[in-house]
Amino acid sequence: MLLKELQARREELYSLMGRLPGRNNPIHCKVVSVEDKGNFILECLILTIETSADEPRCEPIPAYFARPKGDGVFPAVLFNHSHGGMYEVGKDELLNPASYMYRPSYAEALTAKGYAVLCIDQWCFGERSGREEANTYKEMLWKGEYMWGRMVYDNLRGLDYLCSRDDVDASRIATMGMSMGSTMAWWTAALDERIKVCVDICCLTDFDALIHRDHLNYHSIYYYIPSLLLHFSSPQINALIAPRAHLGTVGIYDGLTPQEGVDRIEREVGEVYAQLDASDKFSILRYPLGHRESAEMRGDIMQFLEKHL
Repeated sequence: MLLKELQARREELYSLMGRLPGRNNPIHCKVVSVEDKGNFILECLILTIETSADEPRCEPIPAYFARPKGDGVFPAVLFNHSHGGMYEVGKDELLNPASYMYRPSYAEALTAKGYAVLCIDQWCFGERSGREEANTYKEMLWKGEYMWGRMVYDNLRGLDYLCSRDDVDASRIATMGMSMGSTMAWWTAALDERIKVCVDICCLTDFDALIHRDHLNYHSIYYYIPSLLLHFSSPQINALIAPRAHLGTVGIYDGLTPQEGVDRIEREVGEVYAQLDASDKFSILRYPLGHRESAEMRGDIMQFLEKHL
């Protein structure tokens, strides 16, 4: 019964994301280039989604797909880039970590362990940069669209593409990311059960704690979906990932993740996992850090992936 309730809530959450193109619209891929990066192969891709005349427009989605060398069918990770005001970076973060991320890059680290990795450029980032985030948000709002909803939609379509590849084991897919990418990871996992493992890095944030701390400006405007709190709290979104494997990593001095909010998520989501006899699949690890990934954190993340993916 609880699993049916979670599925109904999953559908409700998707319905709150604004006017979106159809989930089953055909998606096409153009391979721009294939490069030997030494330890892995990198494909540069352009994904396009067909829409009808009465749907919101879709624009080409540039993406990187990194895979181990050699033939095989690989477990895969849907990697989500961060924000950091670095609009020109986007998916390049997969190859060149931001200053607050540990090295080596996740392209190197994940392919070395036998995982393939997909990362897309989100709206206003990377090859999709050049327009102001606030202007994009306002234009979408006028049209009944919400920027975060469109971003999550594009990520879900990236997942559709990932699952369609012959060299990807669609039964073994994880999602992960840091900061904005962390939030994208737990939203994507909450909405799509094809994600078997979720790892969020430094942004498992409770919305009410942000309000209480007066920290709403710690997140840019893309983050906000109208009326969301009338329907969902952060723990209720994260509970939709249950009983699948979920690791949250947070810095105790990180203003984006007030600790009282992390306590609430840990308590309330933990109760759902316990009801599903899956307490061993959910864990939040805390580190004496700010908004930063450390060597210890990276080691814990890789161990979690190895155990559950």
